Amino acid sequence: MTIAALESLSFGLGRMAEAAAGSGHRLSLLTRDRSVYRHELAVLPPDALDVVDVDTDDPGAVRRALAAVPDLAGLINTTDTWSVPAAELAAALGLPGADPASVLLLRDKRRVREALHAHGLSRGTAVSVPPEGAGEVLRAVGLPAVLKDSAGTSSRDVWIAHDEEALHRALAEAGEQRLAGGLFAEAFLAGPLYSAETLSWDGTTRLLGVLSRQTSRASVVREEAAAFPVALPSAERAGIEAWVGRVLAVAGHERGFAHVEFILTADGPELVEINRRIGGALVGEVLCRTLRTNVYTAMVDEALGRRPALLDAPLDAEGPAYGFVLVYAERPGVLKGWLGLDELAAFPGAVEWFPVRVPGESVTHVGDQRGCTGMVLAEGATAELAQHRAWSAAVRVRPVVADAV
Repeated sequence: MTIAALESLSFGLGRMAEAAAGSGHRLSLLTRDRSVYRHELAVLPPDALDVVDVDTDDPGAVRRALAAVPDLAGLINTTDTWSVPAAELAAALGLPGADPASVLLLRDKRRVREALHAHGLSRGTAVSVPPEGAGEVLRAVGLPAVLKDSAGTSSRDVWIAHDEEALHRALAEAGEQRLAGGLFAEAFLAGPLYSAETLSWDGTTRLLGVLSRQTSRASVVREEAAAFPVALPSAERAGIEAWVGRVLAVAGHERGFAHVEFILTADGPELVEINRRIGGALVGEVLCRTLRTNVYTAMVDEALGRRPALLDAPLDAEGPAYGFVLVYAERPGVLKGWLGLDELAAFPGAVEWFPVRVPGESVTHVGDQRGCTGMVLAEGATAELAQHRAWSAAVRVRPVVADAV
């Protein structure tokens, strides 16, 4: 029997293939660009999984590719971009999967904010922003405000406006972008940013841990670093677990992983956004290492329509904590390589380098995750110590970028 993955996050294929094999299935990856997975495919044995090259933006082509998969038993998707097509395909093929309508809701950040506000789980609501919408933002949301693409991913097309000048500048920049959804505005939330990494099944949500997140100081948001697991007082952790369970229920997320970003304000947690998947970058890897189990087995269980064993299993959280830092190109151009990689072994924390791009590749955008060239991972007794170690090592890695010809 085979479990198919309709695209995937850049990291985690090895863990997913191992989980599929453990359930007696083979993993088949459907992708339009296997270079996205170059690091994972380079370190995996050649026979670890099957890779099917197909235009994953073409539903008909994907359906034909799935029809050719031998003994198809389930369909996995770990991306935001392909979450709706995956849900629709699973339903059409009679495979276990989420209700496409609920997935469609979760892909609309404005509708999620409105739903939470209506249920008393968000102090503010969201407002659609027309091209000349500064007055509407000031009237309905006020300043500071956050402007977002309702269907955006990877922190793309997110602006923070602290004053009217910044608001007009953000609207002008947004008007030049090709948004995946529509532009909307919501209140700026004051406090540190975290994400709750959760697993749900028919009314039960388990908090696997909380990840700290650091973003850039610029008005255009860019994620810089993360660490797991955050050490929280037991009462506060229990409060976050109860809160995130209510939030996911209102948003219609009933089964599977969720990566729930929130601000821990002076009045408690407030949602930033919900991603109905395992966390991106190296989040899945640090979950596996810290909890000392392959959490991707829960993804396979879900794809097969059975309650994930991870929901009830005792979790060994005595593993090391981890921090990782995203290393960005400083300017657009052609990546030639990195300086400082040979220095990483000298740093404490069993430092590892995870390349995202390869020399010779063009880097067009540096203001969001598309400009990330690789990540530095380090371990420590606490998330704070691991983060400090990762940061100290990452500053020694300098991408070398040349002008595009």
